[in-house]
Amino acid sequence: MTAGPRSLSQSYHPECEAAINHQISLELYAAHRFEVTASYFHSQEVALKHFAQFFLQQASQEMEHVHRLMELQNQRGGRLCLQDISSHDRSCWENCLMAMECALHLKMGVNQSLLKLHQLAVQMRDANLCDFLKSDYLFQQMKFIQELEGHITNLRQMEAPESGLAEDLCAKLTLGDSKKKN
Repeated sequence: MTAGPRSLSQSYHPECEAAINHQISLELYAAHRFEVTASYFHSQEVALKHFAQFFLQQASQEMEHVHRLMELQNQRGGRLCLQDISSHDRSCWENCLMAMECALHLKMGVNQSLLKLHQLAVQMRDANLCDFLKSDYLFQQMKFIQELEGHITNLRQMEAPESGLAEDLCAKLTLGDSKKKN
């Protein structure tokens, strides 16, 4: 007699499965926001291609996270159950600094959710999930948050909100090689 479809997930706690589904939805939302931000910076009215490339790269990174989490969900015998991605009320920003600050706020929320997921995995004694999160996500999230904080500091020091030239210069100096970094 064959076991039911849920037999693979005997050691996979339902709370972990639900939390991973939530994380996948959150990562999809972040990817969507970064795509919208990239499109804004790529528009003819704004035309800051380095900012557009930076946010496109981040959207791609978020989608990579989504795919790895979905793969983990499948490997563990979990069921994929995604939430709707709500649209954001802001599709343009007053300046690059504001866009970077919004991105930082978003990434800090994603990171906080990952930390809660890791804490849940520890509570449920799910060593596999703990290892997955430590090796694939937590350090990478912290590193990107630090990078965003650095860009925000640079924009503030250059008084970017008051000077469009400062935004362009900052983009070329700090974001211009973003394709080469990752």
